[in-house]
Amino acid sequence: MKRVLRTELLAISEYELVRERFRARIIDEKRTRRLSVGDRVVVVFENHDTVLFQVQEMLRTERITNEESIAHELETYNALVPGENELSCTLMISIDDHDERVAFLASALGFESAVSVVINGEAYGATVEVGTEVVRDGTEFAHAVQYIKFPIAPAAADALKSGTCSASFRIAHAAYHAEVALPPALVASLASDLRAST
Repeated sequence: MKRVLRTELLAISEYELVRERFRARIIDEKRTRRLSVGDRVVVVFENHDTVLFQVQEMLRTERITNEESIAHELETYNALVPGENELSCTLMISIDDHDERVAFLASALGFESAVSVVINGEAYGATVEVGTEVVRDGTEFAHAVQYIKFPIAPAAADALKSGTCSASFRIAHAAYHAEVALPPALVASLASDLRAST
């Protein structure tokens, strides 16, 4: 899938004119690409358009107009665009209670290594590890938001593209176990991504 190009980005004033319509389309798309995995994890699968939206929103929110800063945002967010035979997602650990969230993140070290996409019974693990954060007292915590990619075998990509497969998202960590099937609409959306990447 092609990365977001500088030439695709609109100036802030131009973006304001189309933002409402563009934002509504991406929110609708993200609704299809959003998956709850158990009661504490939400996953949003990323593609070119979701990344373009994130970059435009960042430029708008931060009022970024400097070319060097724009290039930095592009480089940062383009890391989320999936490559050929690859799926990409943002994983969010969502726990409302502060103390419960802190305790869970402390127990969830290595969480990113415990997630996989399962296609026709074959598990494909994450390749992008985001590590941990350390607070002042030296305590380590898993990140509450993690950016993860899953390279998948060509045969698995073909199965997704054809829609003739079983697919699920699995988390198998000592602190959290959950697995959920990918709904047909999400599979169709990922199939479209994979076709665009070849």
